[in-house]
Amino acid sequence: MAKLFIGSVRTQGGYRPPITVRATSQAEALWFLRAQYPQDRVEAVLPALWWPPTSDTGRTIGDIREHRC
Repeated sequence: MAKLFIGSVRTQGGYRPPITVRATSQAEALWFLRAQYPQDRVEAVLPALWWPPTSDTGRTIGDIREHRC
């Protein structure tokens, strides 16, 4: 079953907006983020304890979304 994780990704110019990823484990979420952003540094991947229910976070494993503030 897919769970929601939040990733912190840093580029050479600064941080990307908050990123959510659907995965079955924290390790899998890290793998998806590293594959999506190969030039950037994934600094953290944490389980999302709460996320606004109106946000589009995807539904299937591997869905990655950037959430602009």
